Amino acid sequence: MTLEEVQKIIQEKPGVLLYFSGENCNVCHALRPKFREAFSTHFPLIEQLYLDAHEHPEISAHFQVFSVPTMIVFLAGREFAREGRAVSLHALVEKLQRPYSIMTGE
Repeated sequence: MTLEEVQKIIQEKPGVLLYFSGENCNVCHALRPKFREAFSTHFPLIEQLYLDAHEHPEISAHFQVFSVPTMIVFLAGREFAREGRAVSLHALVEKLQRPYSIMTGE
């Protein structure tokens, strides 16, 4: 995946989750399935992209990702939320519920 492809997806989709992780990051591997399930359940129209920060240094640098895991949520092409390392999935879901429902009309 290239930076241009990621930027195109962000502009075309109503919502995008960028989940930056690392191969040797145990926290990343523990959180990823929880994020996948929560976003699939609560925010099915948000595209989920999982990127290894070390395999995609240009993309990581562009989005100013300096540690993993880092989660960035875009709504309508704009960064809405950014969480890192010690993230509360429950708090992020609550934060996204209202704008997501407005965005989707649900």
